[in-house]
Amino acid sequence: MKQHPNLQLFLTFFLIGATTFGGGYAMLPIIHREIVERHRWLAEDEFINVLAVAHSSPGAVAVNSAVFIGCKLRGFPGAMAALLGSILPSFLVILAIAVFLNRFAEHPAAMAAFAGIRPAIAALIIAAMLKLGKPTLKKPVKLVYLLGFLLLSAVFNVHPIVIILLGAGSGLLLAYLGNNGEKKGEQT
Repeated sequence: MKQHPNLQLFLTFFLIGATTFGGGYAMLPIIHREIVERHRWLAEDEFINVLAVAHSSPGAVAVNSAVFIGCKLRGFPGAMAALLGSILPSFLVILAIAVFLNRFAEHPAAMAAFAGIRPAIAALIIAAMLKLGKPTLKKPVKLVYLLGFLLLSAVFNVHPIVIILLGAGSGLLLAYLGNNGEKKGEQT
């Protein structure tokens, strides 16, 4: 029996949210696998564009990604289905933790589990960074921009908003220079 597309969006993001620890960046490789590879709802370049918008918007990147993907696929109802699917697992887990945390927070098994989860989350974040960075590394000029933005962020502690605005400005500049060069070539 075929599911309604909005229900399928809800269930996909619910399962992603229910099985991923570590927040939005840890969820990105799983969102990519489900949306691009498994369901083939978006092409690779469309997914990268969604992530660019999600990173540039206020709020959690995984939630923003879910909303933008849902909206792109099914309009406002799809955005709501993906949004609810992505936030409901966290809400339920936080509710359960709030009820039971005082009893189990200092339990050695809980502390050991969280100690083991931390490196797994770091690995997921690095994997997302590598996977999503591959298209950027294909063109030398984009690699220069990437290294420049990394330097601004890691060394000079430039605010992320400034880096995003610089990225948008550099993209516009590259597009203008690229289009301007093509127009000049056509005229001669």
